[in-house]
Amino acid sequence: MLRAEIVIAGAGVVGASIAHHLVQRGRDVLVIDRAPSFGGGSTAKATGGFRAQFDNETEIRMSLLAREKLRAFAEETGVDPGYRPYGYLFLACSPDDLSLLQAANAVQHACGLQEAQILSAGDARTLNPAIGDDSIIAASFCPTDGFLRPLEILRGYATAAQRNGVCFLFDTELLAWHGTHIETSRGPVYADTFVNALGAWCGAPVTPLRRNVAATVATDVLPESMPMTIWAGDWYHLRVRDGRVLLLWPDDPPDDSVWLEEVLRKTHARIPCLRDLPIAEQWSGLYEMSPDGRAIVGRSARFENLWLANGSSGHGVMHAPAIGELLAQMICGEPTSIDISPLSPSRF
Repeated sequence: MLRAEIVIAGAGVVGASIAHHLVQRGRDVLVIDRAPSFGGGSTAKATGGFRAQFDNETEIRMSLLAREKLRAFAEETGVDPGYRPYGYLFLACSPDDLSLLQAANAVQHACGLQEAQILSAGDARTLNPAIGDDSIIAASFCPTDGFLRPLEILRGYATAAQRNGVCFLFDTELLAWHGTHIETSRGPVYADTFVNALGAWCGAPVTPLRRNVAATVATDVLPESMPMTIWAGDWYHLRVRDGRVLLLWPDDPPDDSVWLEEVLRKTHARIPCLRDLPIAEQWSGLYEMSPDGRAIVGRSARFENLWLANGSSGHGVMHAPAIGELLAQMICGEPTSIDISPLSPSRF
């Protein structure tokens, strides 16, 4: 019979972060996952963006806490998380776009993110000279936003957790939740406390949402230090990673070739220097979408001993350092570093 004080279902970056933060508090932790090893889920598909430029206080403060922990990550875990503050540049092409960026910027300043600023179109082009869209009227930019390495964050938390005694049990599928135990493909697993960190596979009210990425061949036409550049109107965006340009557009036509055709049309019109650059690879990953697009973090309404860390809606990797600490604090009865009551599962 398998038993631990706390059992976490899901060994992705969020589950590993929770395990690390719990074992730091002296808890006995077991993590199960149906994959054969680390990186078998959505974490490996993530493109590695990090931002605090949100439009609401809760997610801004989550990012600020995560940023603080990313800066201390190497010392805490022994692994470089790849945090590089190259910035996020949001481009406005209409008065409505600009109004939304300005409203979000006001909330960001109220939360202490003073470095986030509204820029002129000219200043935006100075930050990214590759922009070729004449319709841009303004932008917002935060220099402490940037990039990270999803699998390195996973590796850092997982190895640190293992050093402190956390057991990760792979090839183990969760079949059913019960009050005192869970049914798995290896038989029942008993615990005092359970955590659902299953990402896109966590169950209702979270639903999986497919997202595509197209990567160019290796090139030096754009620098690695280029900020993440995002058109606020349709959320087309691009960044450079490992010498390739990653092209992203959060839409999911029924045919991937239709998606790619539209992505290339946008790319050629907006970043002219990429017109002759071939696509080398295309892949898909899953967002874990909650009904309101924000994470679900807290105690389950169904089981008193079940805690949820789900529904990050595309922000799981960037917020994993914060979610791990916050949920560990909640489970251990500590006051949380920030107020996350708006993320309570009870809202659904």
